[in-house]
Amino acid sequence: MHVIVCLDDKDGMLFNHRRQSQDRVLRRHILSLCGARALWLNAYSAGQFTENERARLHIDDRFLALAGEGDYCFVENQEVEPFLDRIEDFILFRWNRIYPADRYFDRSLLDRGWGLRETEEFAGSSHAKITKEVYEKCKES
Repeated sequence: MHVIVCLDDKDGMLFNHRRQSQDRVLRRHILSLCGARALWLNAYSAGQFTENERARLHIDDRFLALAGEGDYCFVENQEVEPFLDRIEDFILFRWNRIYPADRYFDRSLLDRGWGLRETEEFAGSSHAKITKEVYEKCKES
């Protein structure tokens, strides 16, 4: 599975149990990235998608356990470490800002054999610049 996470410049994800930010262009970008593959997420995350967009989503609080190989998972308020052996890559979208945060992405996960494969920048609807970083599992020698 491909894990998608939105982060601020200090790897913040949530503040007071709420997402730091959201962006409609980013949501369209995520859906385009998924193509015909499933996008799994929980009800909290699904709430930011429009009714038409929700028709494409697989919504279940156990989504990280249910997603299959090649599927996409949009993570906002879950721990991904228990599923690390099933993750094909991490797709991080950075807001290029610092927001208040009390929940952070565990960056040390990427120190366990993940390397930056690509970056891309694009303009969002509420953010002048959003940076996409894709990390893939490094091949063992």
